[in-house]
Amino acid sequence: MQLSWDEIQANAVAFSARWKSFKGIEKQHDQQFIFELLACFGMDAGAVGTFQEKAGTKWVDYLWPGMLGIEMKSPGENLSAAKTQLFNYLPKLQPESVPQYLIVSDFLNIHLYRLQTNDIHTFKTADLRKHIKRFADIAGYTTMRIRDDQVEVNVKAAEKMAKLHDALKDHGYDGHELRAYLVRLLFCLFADDTGIFPQDSLFNYIEKSKPDGTDLSERINKLFEILNMPPEVRAKRTLLSNEIKQFRYVNGSLFKDLLPSAEFDAKMRQTLLECLNFDWNKISPATVAILSLRRMSVTKSSQESLTLKR
Repeated sequence: MQLSWDEIQANAVAFSARWKSFKGIEKQHDQQFIFELLACFGMDAGAVGTFQEKAGTKWVDYLWPGMLGIEMKSPGENLSAAKTQLFNYLPKLQPESVPQYLIVSDFLNIHLYRLQTNDIHTFKTADLRKHIKRFADIAGYTTMRIRDDQVEVNVKAAEKMAKLHDALKDHGYDGHELRAYLVRLLFCLFADDTGIFPQDSLFNYIEKSKPDGTDLSERINKLFEILNMPPEVRAKRTLLSNEIKQFRYVNGSLFKDLLPSAEFDAKMRQTLLECLNFDWNKISPATVAILSLRRMSVTKSSQESLTLKR
């Protein structure tokens, strides 16, 4: 049975948790890694392909004819060499068996190649959840190049931000405070994917909140506070947790003023997590702000206040 994207994403998160810090040897674990990777998308690797497949004098770690070829290396080994090995294998195959997709991996990193379009995507195994729709064909869906369609991604991100805006407003959080709150959240979303924050630190921070969202307001307020706290002040706050200290000081006035708390429920928490699932490094902050505001039907002055500069 074909899995939903929500199921695939949950599988990808669990897969990344198991493999993102792997320190073993390729030959002892490569088949398990491949089995679990394809299982994320509802596929049985043993049913659709073959391990240690030979063509002529060449070998490949895994071949799903017509769909996928995989070459694995141990952590730290040269993935360029793995790519060469995999591409040198292809001419030995019958034309109908040449896979559409190729993967080379050292367990910690995944390099995905699509031969028909010459697309190349490299990412950490820990970030698989952000790239699941690149595997649309493998999951049985029509190819969805959502991150390459910049307009579509911007619109979807804007819709998520507008949904969060509407939920906050419905619960009485409105006016200047709401606009400032969303600007701060939007900055944090970009910071999580552009190197300002440690990779995925914000996602992990928000995900650790209670499922019903009752402590999320407090966690976000603490985040805003630490982002406005310069290093010399932090040095005196010796009881600050490492979890919160990982978020660097943001110079300027964005986080200076104290905002009222904005309460969250389970649905609002889920919306924020869905916002975090976008790769904000590929999204235009100004476009998202403008599209969000059109969706919210707010004033021009509000629109100007939400326009971010990268």
